[in-house]
Amino acid sequence: MKILIVEDEVMAAERLEEMIRKAIPDVEVLGVLDSISAAVNWLSANETPDLAFFDIQLADGLSFEIFEQTKVNFPVIFTTAFDEYALKAFKVNSIDYLLKPIDEEELGAAIQKYQQLHKSADAAISSGSIDQVLKLLTSQYKSRFVVRVGERIRSIPVEEIQCFYSMEKANYIQTTADRHYTVDYSLEQVESLLDPKMFFRVNRKFIVALEAIKEIISHSNSRLRVVLFHKTEGDIIVAREKVKPFKLWLER
Repeated sequence: MKILIVEDEVMAAERLEEMIRKAIPDVEVLGVLDSISAAVNWLSANETPDLAFFDIQLADGLSFEIFEQTKVNFPVIFTTAFDEYALKAFKVNSIDYLLKPIDEEELGAAIQKYQQLHKSADAAISSGSIDQVLKLLTSQYKSRFVVRVGERIRSIPVEEIQCFYSMEKANYIQTTADRHYTVDYSLEQVESLLDPKMFFRVNRKFIVALEAIKEIISHSNSRLRVVLFHKTEGDIIVAREKVKPFKLWLER
């Protein structure tokens, strides 16, 4: 069986490949790709895999965009951190998925499902199925965050948020009006709740809004420094491993 993996987290990709090789001893992994653009380029120049594993949320967008940019005539198992509610359409449309962190038994069951379906037309993914799933997924992005201000509660639209940041074991929102509020989510949770076209996590401590970026300056060790329209606590440095996906994100 020939398999393609599209996953932008190095450790997650390595673990998934290891689990697949354990589940299918004679598997041939044709490639491990880390972005929409890399997947589109690869698919236009290489043989069609028997099965692919696509992470939904990639650094340069949702992997559903791959279906818009090139022909995908093979079955796909999606891997994702989205919750169960957002994934109901997968079951309805005979598209399988694996919820991160991936469980070995669930991986085995998904592969077995593929093996049962691979001779059927149901194994292919229709554009209608993708449209339905994408509609459900994108509707899950938060449009506002609720914060406390003393005894009061305030709702902040995401359009008014310049960045999210972590400092001294707490997490904050900074608005375009240069106000700071604590938020009751970890940055990992915040990242999964935001539209990836609007926000990007540049390092462990900062998630920045595209519209809030004033300028980008070259920094030491091939990194970048992001300057926002309003001053933040400390410099915002794009981590070295994030520089390439960050540039791709800026070009979208």
